This record gives sequence, C-alpha cells and structure tokens, in this order.
Amino acid sequence: MYEFEMPFLVDAHLDLSMNAMEWNRDLRLPISVLNRREMGMDDKPDRGRATVTFEELRKGHIGLVVATQIARYVAPESPLPGWYSPEQAWAQTQAQLAWYKAMEADGQMTMIKTKTDLDQHLMLWSSEEKIEDKPIGYLLSLEGADSLVDLSYLDVAYDYGLRAIGPAHYGPGRYANGTDSSGKLNEEGIQLLQKMERLGMILDATHLNDDAFWDAMSRYNGAIWASHNNCRKFVDHNRQFSDEMIKILVEKQAVIGVALDAWMMVPNWVRGKSDPKSSNCSMEIMANNIDHICQLAGNVSHVGVGSDLDGAFGREQCPYDLETIADIQKVFGLLAKRGYTAEDLERIASKNWLNFMRNVLPA
Repeated sequence: MYEFEMPFLVDAHLDLSMNAMEWNRDLRLPISVLNRREMGMDDKPDRGRATVTFEELRKGHIGLVVATQIARYVAPESPLPGWYSPEQAWAQTQAQLAWYKAMEADGQMTMIKTKTDLDQHLMLWSSEEKIEDKPIGYLLSLEGADSLVDLSYLDVAYDYGLRAIGPAHYGPGRYANGTDSSGKLNEEGIQLLQKMERLGMILDATHLNDDAFWDAMSRYNGAIWASHNNCRKFVDHNRQFSDEMIKILVEKQAVIGVALDAWMMVPNWVRGKSDPKSSNCSMEIMANNIDHICQLAGNVSHVGVGSDLDGAFGREQCPYDLETIADIQKVFGLLAKRGYTAEDLERIASKNWLNFMRNVLPA
C-alpha cells in the first residue's frame, strides 16, 4: 500500500467516548455498517460519514491514542451546547469513563496509566499476535475542565487514570477561556494548574485562547503538549497557533499534534457549506502543517498526529483523500517525497509522543 513499512502510529486526540455516548455509535462495528446504520439520520452533521472505528484504527496501525472525556458547562443563555451544571457535566464524563471500561472488558481497549503499562502495550503491538486481537491503548485526557466540580474531583480523576487536561474548550470556561474568547486564567484555573503540576499531569495547551495560553506558559512548570492544533500561518484564526506560540512550546519540550478538521486546514471554511474537494483540502495540507512546525523547531522532535477525526465532524469536513482514519498513513508518503527520512517519519508517527509519555508517566 505504501512505499515503506507502515509505522506504528499514535493519535493524540480522539473523542471516542463522545461518539459512543452522544452519537450512539458502536465503534466495534465495521465502518461501512456503522455508516449505513446512520443513513437518513440528520440530528448530527456527520451522520453516515464517520471515519473512526476500532477496525479502522487497527488497519492504520494506530495502536495507541489519547482518548478524551468531554462535557462542557454552559450558562443557560449560552449559544454553545453543554450541561447546565458542573455536576451534570461530571456525570457525563463518568458515563464516558464507564464506556471505556466496558471496551476494556470486551478486549477492545487497554488504559495506559504508567510507564510499565506503556511498555507492556508496545511489546504486545510488536508481537506476532494477530492485529485484530490487539487492544487499542489509550491515555485518558479531559478536554475542557468544566466538569471538575471542584479540585477535589481532580484527585478522583487522577486515581482512575486521568493523565492530561486541557483547561478550556470553546468559549468561556469555569477554569479558563478557550477558542473565540479572551481573558487569562481565573483564580480557579491557576489553582488547577498548580494541582496538576503537583500530581505530575500533562497540560494540554489546545483550545486556550491567546491570553490564557501565554498566562499558562508563564505559570506551568510541568509537562505541556498540544494534542490537536494547526498553524496560524495557514489559517489565520485564534484556534491555531502563531509561530511565536509554536516556538515557546518547542522551548518547553512540547509535542504538537496536527489535526484533520477542514476548517483548521483551509481558510474561509464555512461549516455545512464548504466542500473538501472544492476547497482543495487534502492530506498535503496536513504535511504542510507538520513541515512548518519542523522548520520552526529546527528538527522533527516536536510534532505528531492529533487527528481529532470524528470530533463532531466526518468525511464532509476532513481531507477529501481520507476515507477512514487508517488513511492518516498517507501523510508519511507525502513527507517522504519532501525528503523526510524513515527515522524522521517514525518520530512523527509515534516516537515523539512515546518519548514524551515515558518522561511524564509515573513508573
């Protein structure tokens, strides 16, 4: 299929439990069956156009993911979707956790909480065992901290395996303000970062607005990554990182996951109207974002994949030359044509994320 051996791939941002619990998708189904089941449904924009199932992850040799819990708190008058109390948001994240545990019991997934877990999982994936029998490893991340009713809930979450937190999502949040908003961390957000640092958790800089981003960079002394972010050079919007933001992340030894949401890849995208083909949204743009981060860093050590596929969008809003998540592998052929070596590609595919995790996870 490719001119080089398909590398082991880490995807640092997938909303798997959201798809299961809010989209009501059984990710154990073949992608064709899942999409056929949704034909004629119109409650979500991506019905019948999903790209992610366990089978497709295995086909793409995506053996390890950063999987999210996500539940936003919103004030009743907010135009954003969400829950009307932090307690409801917390309950939603616990339903999502229960689904992950059910998938573990079914042999589909295995949680990565420690270095030992990571090493054992990688040994399994390098074994001769049939790929369809190998579980997908997942490190648990919280996208938006709104569901932490108070900071005592962080202890509970850490104990059950939460290892990374992005304090904000879209709009104003209980701890920090995110995409399309302004303002630094509030007092609760500052305390959240302090406690995360004491616990040795990963700060996910994704979705922090510019004010909150620079505030967090000045405060947080722990491990930082950006699970799913692209470059403002290509799409001039506050959801993407400026060159200055990328440089400070490189300075802090972060890894940035490049995403595959079309509105983050091509300028002037209009949800529900723009089309990937006519907008020329292809996997080459993913390669452009990866290459730009490498050029700013001066090496290949600070970039990886954080696809965000089926993060409330499907094939209608991702590269036209991607049918399922397995097609992420195409980007490595594109990068090879640009002069990236096999060792470079292995770092981008998995080693940057794996080295980061080994440095951060408890023994």
